[in-house]
Amino acid sequence: MEKRMFKVLSPIEKRSGGKYWMRMGSAFTNKDNSINVYLDAIPKGPDWTFQLRELDEEDLRKRDSRSPGPSIAGAQDEIPF
Repeated sequence: MEKRMFKVLSPIEKRSGGKYWMRMGSAFTNKDNSINVYLDAIPKGPDWTFQLRELDEEDLRKRDSRSPGPSIAGAQDEIPF
């Protein structure tokens, strides 16, 4: 079974009216298809609502471009000079 990954979003009211969607955290499926939600922030009331959206290709590309390169510990066989 493939592990599904989600972003947790919440609508935020703009001062000028309208809304934008702020990322509040991440969520992942378990072996039994339940979902663990990890919040970095709490949605603001009065609705306290959030939405799970499955990560798409663009999200995965952004995540991969931010991941750090190989660590020095992983480069033991290379001579640094």
